[in-house]
Amino acid sequence: MSIESLTSAVRNIPDFPIPGIQFKDITTLFQSPEHLKELSDILVERYRNRGITKVVGIESRGFFMGPALAIQLGAGFVPVRKPGKLPFKVIEETYIKEYGNDIIQIHADALNEEDVVLIHDDLLATGGTMLAAYNLIRKMGVKKIQINFLIELEDLKARDLFPEDVEIDTVLKFSV
Repeated sequence: MSIESLTSAVRNIPDFPIPGIQFKDITTLFQSPEHLKELSDILVERYRNRGITKVVGIESRGFFMGPALAIQLGAGFVPVRKPGKLPFKVIEETYIKEYGNDIIQIHADALNEEDVVLIHDDLLATGGTMLAAYNLIRKMGVKKIQINFLIELEDLKARDLFPEDVEIDTVLKFSV
């Protein structure tokens, strides 16, 4: 198994969810036990000795690998969700997405100043959702934030949205 075999397993769906978008479908990676194990092994190896105390997954595709990664790292898992999905007191961040405005929320007591956080999501495209999550978590005063994606659309240059000292890592890279 290799990065090349994982890359070739990602299905491209033209014109989804709107015309002109080339959607990268990662469900094909999760359907294969070999690909799923390879993804898990890559993520665990990259973050094994980084002191991660919490993995934060962004709704909804950040929930696919986030909990499994947290288990393997001996960390907790914290969901970042859309409004109305979390039952306790929340803090939120409003942001602009490619399809309009949106809001994400996290439980107000989910993180603290001792936490080393890995924010995980499936795709870095325009970067709006992850930037909002990063800003939300930064407000919580955590010790350190690292960011991970399964896929990055490099041509969109979303990395440029983040401060230079934020470590951003992706497993698979595609052109638009």
